[in-house]
Amino acid sequence: MNRTPSSAAPAHGQTGAGHGAGPDSGPSLSNGLKQRHLSMIALGGVIGAGLFVGSREGIAAAGPSIVLAYAVSGALVMLIMRMLGEMAAANPASGSFSVHAERSIGSWAGFTVGWMFTALLCVAVAAEALGAADVMHQWFPGTEPWMWVLLFMVIFTATNLTAVSNFGEFEFWFAALKVAAIGIFLVLGLLAIFGVLPGTHAPGTSHLTGDGGFLPKGVDGLMVGLLASVFAYGGLETVTIAAAESKDPVRGVASAVRTAMWRIALFYVGSMAVIVTVIPWSAPSIAKSGPYVAVLDYLKIPAAGQIMNVVILVALLSAVNANIYGASRMAYSLISRGQGPAFFGKVSGGVPRRTVLLCSAFGFLAVLFSFWWPTTVFQWLLNMVGAAVLVVWGFIAVAQLRMRRQMEREAPEKLVVKMWAFPVLTWVALAGIVAVLLLMLRDENQRIQLLFTGGFGVVLAVIGLARKRTPAKGAGPAGQ
Repeated sequence: MNRTPSSAAPAHGQTGAGHGAGPDSGPSLSNGLKQRHLSMIALGGVIGAGLFVGSREGIAAAGPSIVLAYAVSGALVMLIMRMLGEMAAANPASGSFSVHAERSIGSWAGFTVGWMFTALLCVAVAAEALGAADVMHQWFPGTEPWMWVLLFMVIFTATNLTAVSNFGEFEFWFAALKVAAIGIFLVLGLLAIFGVLPGTHAPGTSHLTGDGGFLPKGVDGLMVGLLASVFAYGGLETVTIAAAESKDPVRGVASAVRTAMWRIALFYVGSMAVIVTVIPWSAPSIAKSGPYVAVLDYLKIPAAGQIMNVVILVALLSAVNANIYGASRMAYSLISRGQGPAFFGKVSGGVPRRTVLLCSAFGFLAVLFSFWWPTTVFQWLLNMVGAAVLVVWGFIAVAQLRMRRQMEREAPEKLVVKMWAFPVLTWVALAGIVAVLLLMLRDENQRIQLLFTGGFGVVLAVIGLARKRTPAKGAGPAGQ
C-alpha cells in the first residue's frame, strides 16, 4: 500500500540520514544484480552513442580543443557522480536522487526531479530505438524502420519484465563489447601516434597545432564543444538506481563511483585526444563517417565502417534496455512514495512489471509520434527533456549540500563515499551547472530546449507543491 506522510521519506527539515536504505528499497524489489553486473553497468554506461556519433559535432565546433571541452565537462560529471555516490552509498534506493531530493529538500523536489528523469528516459528510449532501427535499415534496405523499432521494444520490454538478473546479463555483455571496442580503438590509435603501427608515421603535434591551432574557432568554438560534450555523459546515473537491487549496494556504488574518474579520462578524453592527434580535425571524413570510423579508415582497418556500425548498434540497444529499466524503477519509486497512480505500484516476481509496461508504452508512443508528427509533437518531447539532465544534476548538488551536514550529525558511519573538499567542490559543481545553462541561452536551438525544459520543470514543481500527501491504497507493498 502507499506510504503515509509519516512513513514516507521525511520532508525537508526532518531526519533522513538514519532511516535505513530508503523508502523504496524494501524486500519487494529483488536483489538479483551481482557485483559484476554493477561494475559493467557503470563501465559501459559511460560509453554511449553520444560518444561514437555525437562527438563529430563537438570536433567540428571546437577542433583540437574538444579534448579540453571533454576534460572540463568530465570534471563536472565526476563531481556530480561523487555527490550522488555519497548519498547512494549512505541510503541505497531505486529512486536514487529523487529519494535524496525528497528527504533533504521536500516532497515537491523528489516529485519534480523523479518524473522529469522518468520522462527523459522514456523519450530517450524512443530516440535510441529509432537510431538502432536506422542502422538495421541500412543493412536491410528492404525493411521498414518501424518493424525494427517494434522488435527491439518487444525484446527489451520482455527482458525487463522478467528477473532483474536478465537485465543485468544483457547490460554486462553489451558493456563488455563496448569496452572492448573502445579499448582496441585506443590501442590502435596510440600505436599510430607513436608510429609503430605498420603503414603509419608519428604525427607529433602537427594536427593539434596546425589547421588553425589548438583553438581554431576561438573560445566560442570551445564553448559549443563544451555543450556538445556535457550531454554525451548521460547514463552514468543508472548505476545508482541499479545498486538498490544488488546484494551489496553500498560496496557496488562505492566501487563504481571510485573508478568513474579513470573511465571518463580513458574513454572520453583519451579517445578525443587520439582522434584529433591522428587525423586533422577538419578532415571531411569526420563529418561524413564519424570520427571513429574516420580514424579506423585512415589506419586502413578493413571494414571499419561496418565494425563501428555494429558497435553503435550495440550502444543504442544497450541504451534502450537501460532506459526502460531506469525509467520503470524511478516511476515505481515515485509511486511507492505516493507520488503517482497507485495502480502501477504492484510488484510481482521482484519486478515492478506495470511500470515497465507503462514506460515501454510511453516510449513506443513517442516513436509513433516521430512518424506521425516528427516536427511538432516529437520535437516538443525532445525539447522538454533537452536540458533535463542539468535539472537532475542541480537537484543532486543541492540535495547533497543539505544531506551531508545532516549525516555528519546523525549517522557519520554511513559516509562510506565522501564528496571531495566539501562543501567547496559542491558549490563549484553548482556554479558549473549554472555556467552551462548560461551557455545554452547563447545558442538559439539550445535556448529553445532550455525554455521547454524549464517550463516542464515549473509545471512539475507546481503539481508537486499542490499535491496533498494523503494515504492511497495499492500504491505498493508496505515498506516500499
